[in-house]
Amino acid sequence: MSNNNGTALTRHGSRVQRLTARANTPQQSTPRPQVVPQALIRQMIVCVSDDLAATLHTGVRNLERHFGVSGTSCRRLWASPAIWAWQRRQLIDAQKAKTGPQCCAGGPIRLLDLTGMREGAHVSAMLRHQQWNHVVAGTRPATPWPVFLQRHLSDPSDYPLDVASAEFHRQPRVHAMRLHNAAATTAGQLTTDDLEMFQAGAAAYANYRALWALCTDALLTEDGTQLTPASAYLADRITYLHQAYRHLQNLHHTQQIFAIDLQTP
Repeated sequence: MSNNNGTALTRHGSRVQRLTARANTPQQSTPRPQVVPQALIRQMIVCVSDDLAATLHTGVRNLERHFGVSGTSCRRLWASPAIWAWQRRQLIDAQKAKTGPQCCAGGPIRLLDLTGMREGAHVSAMLRHQQWNHVVAGTRPATPWPVFLQRHLSDPSDYPLDVASAEFHRQPRVHAMRLHNAAATTAGQLTTDDLEMFQAGAAAYANYRALWALCTDALLTEDGTQLTPASAYLADRITYLHQAYRHLQNLHHTQQIFAIDLQTP
């Protein structure tokens, strides 16, 4: 009888020890999944199929039905300086300017000055980077906004958006850019959206802006494939620009392209 009681007490004691050890063991919390911030798509270049080309030259356009996007035409493409007057009818929403490049929303590639657009954007970006370098001189490199945004998206309750914004904007380099913008005219603004590109260096920034001038934020191919950056980070934007630029380079000179300003919610 006593042996049985002793055995039962031993088993009971062992069970209590196991429960106690389990209770004292720190529980491993499940890590929150990282939410990658998406790139903001404001403008898009569309490679127009032959059956839709005629539609874009009329005043009645349904971009939602034709391309699956909501927006309006954007006069941002340069017409070739060698274009003849009768060829202007082949351009979409052409606007004749007294000085500078003649702009339109689209048309056949052979009638557009894509090389001029790329080179013009490259020169402008080099000058803008020189100005930026002067503005932020003496400040430490800043953490770009997508890093703060990703932390917020991954844990909104513990890291609210207003806290993320405050921590981004209190960086000395961002202070310098915002103070410059407060005193500068609209043409001289240095957007903090370009911070990551600025910090990559003058040549990198100029090349980025030259490619963006042609490809913008997204590209819709002639077969309906949409090319966009995988995230808001510069590395993914570069990957997109490389793909989109190569696609544009391989298009036939008769291919029509069309620029769209997208309506954002």
